[in-house]
Amino acid sequence: MLPLLRRELHLAATWGAALLAYFAHDAILAPAGAAIEWARFAAFFAIILWGAFAVVRHAEALAHHLGEPYGTLVLTLAVTVIEVAFIVTAMLGGREPELARDTVFAIVMITVNGIAGLCLLLGGLRHGEQEQNLQGTRSYLAVIVPVSVLALVLPNFTTSTPGPTLSVFQSWILAVGILALYAIFLAIQTSRLHRYFLDLHDAPAPPAASHRIHEQPPGPPLVHAAILILTLLPVIYLTESLAQLTGRGLRTLGAPAALAGVVIASLVLAPEAMGALRAAMKNELQRAINVSLGSALATVGLTIPTVLVIAALSGGGVPLGLAAEEMLLLLLTFLVAVFTFGGARTNALVGSVHVLLFAVFIALIFDP
Repeated sequence: MLPLLRRELHLAATWGAALLAYFAHDAILAPAGAAIEWARFAAFFAIILWGAFAVVRHAEALAHHLGEPYGTLVLTLAVTVIEVAFIVTAMLGGREPELARDTVFAIVMITVNGIAGLCLLLGGLRHGEQEQNLQGTRSYLAVIVPVSVLALVLPNFTTSTPGPTLSVFQSWILAVGILALYAIFLAIQTSRLHRYFLDLHDAPAPPAASHRIHEQPPGPPLVHAAILILTLLPVIYLTESLAQLTGRGLRTLGAPAALAGVVIASLVLAPEAMGALRAAMKNELQRAINVSLGSALATVGLTIPTVLVIAALSGGGVPLGLAAEEMLLLLLTFLVAVFTFGGARTNALVGSVHVLLFAVFIALIFDP
């Protein structure tokens, strides 16, 4: 019991911070000097990041027992819950109307260009060529590309509402359609076609027995599932405080508003990025792709419909359309991705192209 408590110290930290934020909410979030503001931000960021890493650790432990593709699915869905909670609390607070759009765009750029690009680059430098399961990768892109364009580009060209927004009717249609599309994808991923998402060297065994990692995690699956949920609850609650501190801190520095989306995306994706990079370095490229593109898919499949529903219930008016240079970068990213994931083998060159696109994305935030 004592070793278990020592491994799960994050529970005391996250629950303690959540209780403090609940009982001393006004005092913690009261405006103060720059040094105190940033100390608060750093503390909340560190605790939530610690909790996010713990969530991923227990999700990966469940992956040992469930096998692929269920393991990666649990991982991406757990992290997406944190992301959705952050965006929803910010939207309901009415403080940062562009935060949802900026965060979704940042997550797509980070996952497709940053994480996947680094995996391909570093994995290619270490192993030369690496193999991917072409059918699975194409399945991811077949959903990510149209949904991202519909949500982030189409609002700039609709005429029912002013600005880069969608009408209530358009929001409901897209929300329902995207959720249905994501449900169909999950049905394919977890049914007879689960082999699309396995490494090519894995035998087409039943999902619960496929692609297991040899070192078995300590503890039964129910323990890991319970701790994962107990970690998610305080982390989700703390996102509301962090959303306020992030917005205030960036305004104090005079930083671009779009940087908030990158901060949020980096927070929720950091644990997954580490897992994907470890997989790529071990020449498990398909698992790295499942994590990186799976994160992008969970974002467009769950976060975007959530944003659209909130926008519809609030009467519309939530800005979703990207600026011209961002639309160009998004479409260029998808064009390159089609070439990158269009063959059975990848190498460091295609990874370096995605890393370059990610660097351009960061540069455009500060100098559009």
